[in-house]
Amino acid sequence: MVILTEKRGFRFLIFMVLFFTLIYLFHLTGFVFRPIGSVLASLAVPIIGAGFLYYITNPLVGLLERVKVPRILGIIIVFLTLIAVIFFSIYFIFPVIQRQFESLMENVPAMAESLEDIFTMWQNRNDIIPEGIQNALDNFIDNLGGYTEQVATSIFQFIGSVFSFLFSFVLIPFFLFFMLKDREKFIPYLTGFFSESKGESLGRLLKSVNHTLGSFIQGQALVSLSVGIMLLIGYLIVGLDYALVLAVFALVMNLIPYIGPWLSAIPAVAIGFFQDPMVGVWTAVIMIVAQQIESNIIEPNVMGRVLSVHPLTVVVIILAAGALFGFIGFIFAVPAYAVIKTVITHFYEEYKKTQPVGKKNIW
Repeated sequence: MVILTEKRGFRFLIFMVLFFTLIYLFHLTGFVFRPIGSVLASLAVPIIGAGFLYYITNPLVGLLERVKVPRILGIIIVFLTLIAVIFFSIYFIFPVIQRQFESLMENVPAMAESLEDIFTMWQNRNDIIPEGIQNALDNFIDNLGGYTEQVATSIFQFIGSVFSFLFSFVLIPFFLFFMLKDREKFIPYLTGFFSESKGESLGRLLKSVNHTLGSFIQGQALVSLSVGIMLLIGYLIVGLDYALVLAVFALVMNLIPYIGPWLSAIPAVAIGFFQDPMVGVWTAVIMIVAQQIESNIIEPNVMGRVLSVHPLTVVVIILAAGALFGFIGFIFAVPAYAVIKTVITHFYEEYKKTQPVGKKNIW
C-alpha cells in the first residue's frame, strides 16, 4: 500500500497550498515590501532600458572583439555610434515627427466630424440597418466626442510617460557600460554563493535565460525596424500624410508580436481613406504586403525558434497581460513568458535528473 505522502498528486497539492499561503502572507505584510517595491520601480526604467540596449549592442561589441579590437575600445565605439544616432534623430527626425504629430492632432476633430457625418448618413437609412446595429451606431455617435477626448488624453499621458522615461534615461548609459564591460563576471559572481552542483545548475539557467532574452529582443527589434522601414517607403510612395509618424508608430507597435501589426494598420488605413479613398486602398495594400513579409519570412525565424509555441498561445498571453497591465503588459508579455518558460523547463529537467529510472515524469 502506497503511503499518501509518497503520491505525486498529493505532494503537488501540498506544494500549491504552501505556495498560495506564502502569497497570502506576502499580501498581509505588504507594508514591509512596499518601500522595496518603490525603490525597484525607480530603478526599473534604467535597468530595463540598459538591458534592452545591452542585447542590441553586445553583438556589435563582440564583432569588434573578433577583429582584435579591445573590448573597452569597442564599447567606446558603440557608445559614440549611439550618440551619433541620437544626435541625428534629434536634429533631423524628431522635428519632422513633431510637425506631423501636431498637424495630425489639429486634424483629428475634422476626421471625427467626417466620421460622425458618415454614421449619420447610415443612421438615416434605417430600412436597411438591423435594430441591434442601429443601436450600436447610435451609442457610438453619442459618445464619439468622449472617445476622441479619451484618445487625446491617452496620447498626452503617453507623452508624459515618455518625459518620465527621459528623466531616468540619464542613468541608462552607466548601467549599459558596466553590463557590456562586466558581462562575463555576472554569472560566476551569482553562482559563487551556492555549492558546486547548485552553482552549475544556476549557471546553466542564467545562460539559457540570457540566450532566450537576447534572441527574442534582437530578433524582435530587427522585425520592428524592418517593418517600419518598409512601411515608411510604402507610405512615401503612395503620398500618405503623416508618413513618418505612422511608420514610427508601426515600428513601436510591432514590438507586440502578432497583434501589434494589426493595431498599427488601423490608424494608417483610416487616415489614408480620409485623405483620399485610393490612398486608403493603397495604404491597406502596403500594410498587407508588409505583414505578409513579416509573418511568413521574418517572424517565423524569431518567434518560432525562440518560443517554439503556437501563435494562438502568444495572442492569448498578450491579451491577458494587456487587460491586467495595459500597454506595458502588451510589450513585456511575450519576453516574460519566454523567461518563465525557460525557468520552468530548466527546473523540470533538473527534477527529472533526481528521479529513479522509470520515474522521469511528474505524473
